[in-house]
Amino acid sequence: MTLDMTDPTAGSVDTDLLAEPRLVVEPGVAARVSAVAGPVLQGMGYRLVRIKISSEAGCTVQIMAERPDGTMLIEDCEAISRALSPVLDVADPIERAYRLEVSSPGIDRPLVRRSDFERYANHLVKIEMAVAHQGRKRFRGTLAGVEGDAVRLHRDDTGADEDADVLLVMEDIALVFGGHNGDVLVTEEAGCFKSKTCVFVNFVLGVDFQPDGDVGALWTKPDV
Repeated sequence: MTLDMTDPTAGSVDTDLLAEPRLVVEPGVAARVSAVAGPVLQGMGYRLVRIKISSEAGCTVQIMAERPDGTMLIEDCEAISRALSPVLDVADPIERAYRLEVSSPGIDRPLVRRSDFERYANHLVKIEMAVAHQGRKRFRGTLAGVEGDAVRLHRDDTGADEDADVLLVMEDIALVFGGHNGDVLVTEEAGCFKSKTCVFVNFVLGVDFQPDGDVGALWTKPDV
């Protein structure tokens, strides 16, 4: 059976995971992009992970997404880019030319939902708190599970007379990065929403996607 990649998990999507809200949300312009992109992604069977706006290449908007099971393929990134391009063009949440990047969470992925903390138990994470816990805002250690509305962390950055195990309330967490395998990235060139000349590029697999759906030059990313 061939599945339409705009409905990547047809027949097997976990609706509870798909609709699970994020614990960490963006402010300002990123919030406007999220309000446009989030419903589109969910309708396609994906979950929004993060919106990040930077000054790279003038202005870059990175939309990080995944399937409910945490996986992501290059075809998923391409399908999302093609679906979001016209929607963002009409909504125009950013009043300037910008580059759109659609990516998988990749290595050192952000954990933004309760299910993320459950899925990545026993992984090394870095946590930054919005509200200080015992006078600290930054923690590093191994996730030891979810208990009620908090996550248990076994710290590897303890000082003298500090307890290695802490419970951190999820609502008080500002940012979490944890280990994950794989990375897929699709980019639309800068200014494409204003000029209507978009080029899809996958930097990991080395495939150029043209707006008309043809695959352009194949290339290999040099080892770093």
